Amino acid sequence: MHNLPCVASVQNCEKEADMNTQKLNILYGRLSRDDEMQGPSNSILNQQQLLEEYANANGLTPYIFLYDDGYSGTRWDRPAWQELISMVDADKVSCIVIKDSSRMGRDYLRVGLYREMFREKGVRLILINDSVDTLLNGEDDFTPFREIMAEWYARDTSKKIKSVFASKGRSGKPTTSTPPYGFMKDPNDKYKWLLDEPAASIVRRIFQMAMQGMGVHAIAKVLCDEKIERPSYYLGVRGRGRHMNDYDTHYKYAWGTATIINILKKMEYCGHMVNLRTTSASFKSKKKITKPQEDWIIFPNAHPAIIDQETFDTVQKLRHTPRRIDTLGEANPLTGLLWCVDCGEKLYNHRKSKPEKPTHKKLRDDYHCKTYKLSNSKFDTQCSPHHISTEAIRTIILEVIKKTSGYIQNHEAEFVEQLRATSNVKREELAKAHTKQITKNEKRIADLDKIFRTLYEDKALGKISEEIFEDMTSNYQQEKEEIKSQNEKLQAELDEFISDNDRAENFLALVRKYTSFEELTTPMLNSFVEKIIVHEGVWSDGNTGVGGKPRGARSQQVDVYLKYIGNFDVPDMRTAEQIEADRIAEEKLEAKRAYHREKTRNWVAKKRAAEAEKAAAENAKSETRKSKTAKPKTAKTA
Repeated sequence: MHNLPCVASVQNCEKEADMNTQKLNILYGRLSRDDEMQGPSNSILNQQQLLEEYANANGLTPYIFLYDDGYSGTRWDRPAWQELISMVDADKVSCIVIKDSSRMGRDYLRVGLYREMFREKGVRLILINDSVDTLLNGEDDFTPFREIMAEWYARDTSKKIKSVFASKGRSGKPTTSTPPYGFMKDPNDKYKWLLDEPAASIVRRIFQMAMQGMGVHAIAKVLCDEKIERPSYYLGVRGRGRHMNDYDTHYKYAWGTATIINILKKMEYCGHMVNLRTTSASFKSKKKITKPQEDWIIFPNAHPAIIDQETFDTVQKLRHTPRRIDTLGEANPLTGLLWCVDCGEKLYNHRKSKPEKPTHKKLRDDYHCKTYKLSNSKFDTQCSPHHISTEAIRTIILEVIKKTSGYIQNHEAEFVEQLRATSNVKREELAKAHTKQITKNEKRIADLDKIFRTLYEDKALGKISEEIFEDMTSNYQQEKEEIKSQNEKLQAELDEFISDNDRAENFLALVRKYTSFEELTTPMLNSFVEKIIVHEGVWSDGNTGVGGKPRGARSQQVDVYLKYIGNFDVPDMRTAEQIEADRIAEEKLEAKRAYHREKTRNWVAKKRAAEAEKAAAENAKSETRKSKTAKPKTAKTA
């Protein structure tokens, strides 16, 4: 970069009042990073010297010098060039002097349009090295060819740079000049990243807040309130990053949601090097296009990790789960984990900050089946409520985690052996079923190919019309695509299950992360639970409660699927004496519950009878008052 102002006033300029009344001569220069590699002849200073000498020798005064330093010729949002064009539009320019046409740009179509614009505005264009002067020589027939060559040069340079970047990216070296926030370059090796601990601690905290169920807006607000320096300012004041010279000191704590999202989705924080994740549509476009993730070049464990893979994967799942913030001011962390066993849809959360009725003591916080809640009629629906309270489901989850973790801590070897045995059985069943379906699908695809060939022959021989051919082939093609998609999904599930040999070790590592299981925290919930399948509640008299008044005790099956191990069945390690004691305690508890249910029913019956008796007495009194106040009827005279 050169220490020159964007607009340089030079000698022979008149007073400001005169400058506003006469047209100006513009000297324009441009320098890109590629031009710097060709030597000093293209430098801004040399361009300025050449243009000024030409202007002074040919009486092109007064003049001003505009330049763009560090801008490619394929870009047209260059500040000085835009200022030049605005002055031309305002009819303030008499002549434009440029070293050659490549300094204008390297897009021959756009350059041609600007030359035509100058001609219509009556602006004289001088390209010194190309010997072009539209006033003295008119249009040069070779100018368009020079502009095409300039564009070809830009295209060729772009290909070479892309090739260098691709080779560098495939070798495992970082392709970015600045490491992400939380890392810094090794002073002794520019391709090696080290932890920047102050920033890395903020990254860990951001992921931890996301694990607690906080949204990106809430995370950004916390960082703003605590006056944590935003990444661009943090890097800029330390002489790093893209904003080392233009960071804004007035908004150094202004964390945005886009910044939080960008941090939460970066795989680099797990220790992976991710290269070649973006591309561009053309060398003329600077807009970055993100490639599909399968096209990224990923090098695992290339540098120190800030967060573990388990935390990263959990946060990605949470980010793609919509969480509605209701009147309580926060989203329920269970949302997105509960599923209906019958229709396969998610369960909706219903919460209110105030009781629905004055007689209600507890606030509403429960879940219902999505299909049932969205039905027009509760008596004509494809599913049932599957109602369960948040308090009950949290109690069940905590009990499952405590029971499973307690068993593992005391019987680790038995747990590993049981899990592997179960895994082998499921793997064999899955492989058998999926392989059979894949073979069946491949046979159908082969049959469809034969049908295609037959239809094409019939069309060629005139046996069927073009309309019938198009209609039939479109249907068969759609079926073929659906079968192929199903095969890809089945094969992916098969490969994923077969390659998962470390599930026991992963779950053991997860258990060791927590020292206490007395309270179900949001990070614990998100770390342990994969999904929860909710069955319909069943009453002791067999009534499910749909379309009638339920009676008796209500029981409900809930299947909690833990990460890595699924719906693990913990063996019953109790002795015969403990089992008998627990059975007796459960019978006593159920008898107590039955007593209270019967007592409640009797109380409700008495209350309703008293209300009915009171209503009857009120009706009788009303009838008596009506009879006393009624006028006596008089006999009509003949």
